[in-house]
Amino acid sequence: MRTKLIRVIAAGTLLVASAAPVIAHHSFSAEFDPNKPVKIKGTVVKMEWINPHSWIYIDVMGPDGKVERWVVEGGAPNALLRRGWTKNSLPPGVEITVEGFQAKDGAYRANGRDITFPDGTKLFVGSTGTGAPDDKKDRR
Repeated sequence: MRTKLIRVIAAGTLLVASAAPVIAHHSFSAEFDPNKPVKIKGTVVKMEWINPHSWIYIDVMGPDGKVERWVVEGGAPNALLRRGWTKNSLPPGVEITVEGFQAKDGAYRANGRDITFPDGTKLFVGSTGTGAPDDKKDRR
């Protein structure tokens, strides 16, 4: 009886643990609008390397002169590392231009695609296989 109970609990735990990554991840179209491309220029505040996506916080000067804090979703940390990113690639204070797609709800949140530095260097920050416009599996 005790062995059967342990097996049931172990199977339930395994089922819940395997479902967690599915719940945490979302497709591009669930949150972002392919008809709302954005190109924002601002100063990096911080970058978070959190699975399943990285997050870049930048301060952008709005049309009214007020600073808007944008949050840009990037690819998974492991994918960025494979593309040559390091935790020092976006230090706070650096000015960047981000091209991507705004959130469906109009919030200051975007799915990032390309980042351009003041010297013209570009880095691809997006996730691949999400269904986003210009989603290419071989981008680096």
